[in-house]
Amino acid sequence: MGSNPTLSPIEFVRKAGPVRIGIFLTHIKFPNEGKGFMSEVHQTVTNPVRPHHEHVKPLDLVRRAFFIALGAFIVAVGLEVFLVPNKIIDGGITGVSIMLEHLTGIELGYYLFFLNLPFFIFGYRTIGRTFAFSTLFGIIVLSASTFLLHHSEPLTHEPLLAAIFGGILLGIGVGMVIRFGGSLDGTEIVAVVFNRRTPFSVGEIVMFLNIFILGSAGFVFNWDNAMLSLIAYFIAFKVIDLVIEGLDESKSVWIISDRSQEIGDAIISRLGRGVTYLQGAGGYTGDDKRIIFCVITRLEEAKMKSIVGELDPSAFMAIANIHDVRGGRFKKKNIH
Repeated sequence: MGSNPTLSPIEFVRKAGPVRIGIFLTHIKFPNEGKGFMSEVHQTVTNPVRPHHEHVKPLDLVRRAFFIALGAFIVAVGLEVFLVPNKIIDGGITGVSIMLEHLTGIELGYYLFFLNLPFFIFGYRTIGRTFAFSTLFGIIVLSASTFLLHHSEPLTHEPLLAAIFGGILLGIGVGMVIRFGGSLDGTEIVAVVFNRRTPFSVGEIVMFLNIFILGSAGFVFNWDNAMLSLIAYFIAFKVIDLVIEGLDESKSVWIISDRSQEIGDAIISRLGRGVTYLQGAGGYTGDDKRIIFCVITRLEEAKMKSIVGELDPSAFMAIANIHDVRGGRFKKKNIH
């Protein structure tokens, strides 16, 4: 590791961070490392410089609160109008709350709030203030909405229809809340924290917990309801992905070709998309290569392949899904 002669010991400590400083101090000798220096190091480690959080614009805050509230209300409709009357549960704390309501007769809203409260405190300390307060707001709206809808008549008494449409509403609502920076279930917070300490992904941890929760529905209700609950959960899971990623899924395209200029011009004129040229080099030949980078929608993928295939059949092209596109000039022009 090369050293920067202009980097002072204290600047080095700030860049290295408190976790690494003990290792570095045992192997690196700094000039003038007297008592004053070590005191300054101790002050830097024990009182590190905190990153400054940018102030959130009021309009963005209102927009986030609106969509989190709307998502929580949609989830409440899915629960009280479809799932709960037909004894079908969801995964996570919501599923536990539905079973406890059935066993005790206490309204669902109480369990949704008080069972999620410890996870909110846990999330505040481990994940972040913004996420924690967004989650708390969503849970409060969800609990209040279930109280309002508790005496509503179910739209259907057919369990399969209830599982399908209840799952769709749950997926729309939960996906909306997640997309705008919140959560409605404490098990997701636990999964995020355990993901940092275990080799398992967040999805695997949530699925592991939900296997026990959904399986418990077979003992509390019956096994038909447990299987219907699994159907509702699977539908909700897929709809959540759809809401978060959107229907108009974006894709990134990387093209390496000796005719990069012609291909780039064709993409601009025939596909209506902008391109970015990057300089690269072949790992085997060492020859300079010009790389084309472009972002398109999934509906434009076939035409992109057609354009590249016409101009250079031997071109290397890699296409990948993109979760979100922001900034730049990702605008569509007319296709010729």
